[in-house]
Amino acid sequence: MGFLKYLLVFVPISVVGELMHLATTQPTVMFFLSALAILPLAGLLGEATEEISFYSGPRAGGFLNATFGNATELIISFFALKAGLFEVVKASIAGSVIGNILLVLGASMLFGGLRYKTQQFCKQAVEVTSSMLLFAVIGLTIPALFMHTVSPELLNTKYEGLSIITAGIMLFIYILSLFFSFYTHRDIYSVDHSEESAPKWSLKKAAGVLVAATALIAMESEFLVSAVEPMTKAVGLSQFFVGIILIPIIGNAAEHSTAVLMAIKNKMDVAVEIAIGSSLQIILFVTPVLVFLSLLFTPMSIIFNEFELISLVVAVLIANRVANDGESNWLEGVQLLAVYLIIAVAFFVI
Repeated sequence: MGFLKYLLVFVPISVVGELMHLATTQPTVMFFLSALAILPLAGLLGEATEEISFYSGPRAGGFLNATFGNATELIISFFALKAGLFEVVKASIAGSVIGNILLVLGASMLFGGLRYKTQQFCKQAVEVTSSMLLFAVIGLTIPALFMHTVSPELLNTKYEGLSIITAGIMLFIYILSLFFSFYTHRDIYSVDHSEESAPKWSLKKAAGVLVAATALIAMESEFLVSAVEPMTKAVGLSQFFVGIILIPIIGNAAEHSTAVLMAIKNKMDVAVEIAIGSSLQIILFVTPVLVFLSLLFTPMSIIFNEFELISLVVAVLIANRVANDGESNWLEGVQLLAVYLIIAVAFFVI
């Protein structure tokens, strides 16, 4: 957690802000109060999951990390779905993938490369994950290509069947990928990533922190989403930019910092796994779950716009290129960060 624990003071502050109705009177202030409160809670969620994995064993621990690794973003997106902010939800999905591959992996390669001339990682494991990621993006692209002539107003109503079927297939592939990595081909992922031999917390404490952090993130996410629309109007930002840049950074900040720290410790396997593996989870697990959850309110399509798709394809092609040689250096990190910065500026202008 480090310095993040000091940000926990924003949890009660944001509650006071909600009671004072800042979401309507000072939406920008409320948005950033909620965002600052979510950052340490996401860190606690990740730490609790890591502690529980000591007791559950490596296989179950891997599943827990896969499930809770993107829990913060899933919760934020759920409340955005409830509010009918479909473009924010889809932009945050695309932004998470782009951010993980370009921002997180780029920062990891840069800071790790400044300390070590060349860093190695398991080429075979990353190739499997990056190839699966390419399939996942193709899965998102095909419905968009078929539906590009359809009026946008119809995408969340008339053609929800296409989105549901696509989401179901992607979720099924995600389950098969877990079976592949934890059972039939677990030897590929046999690198020991553990830093400590014993847990710091008891199982009861870890489970309690996990439940409490999840509940508080849900509360803060509702505060955050309620301030999105008035905040974007007050500041002059598009909801698109908020969804594709700001929300992914807020939801994944703790995970991002972990990847960079692992790279600095010369554990590039872990850093690459966090960046690319988390992107895979976003597309194959979080996206289908959100499509199914949207059926409780208004069905959301799985159709992304052309800007999101181009950025996703570029990011995934870079991920596959990185996986080719099994090594990285600081210049590759700078290149990835430069591409992310260009994309962020482009979305800001749009």
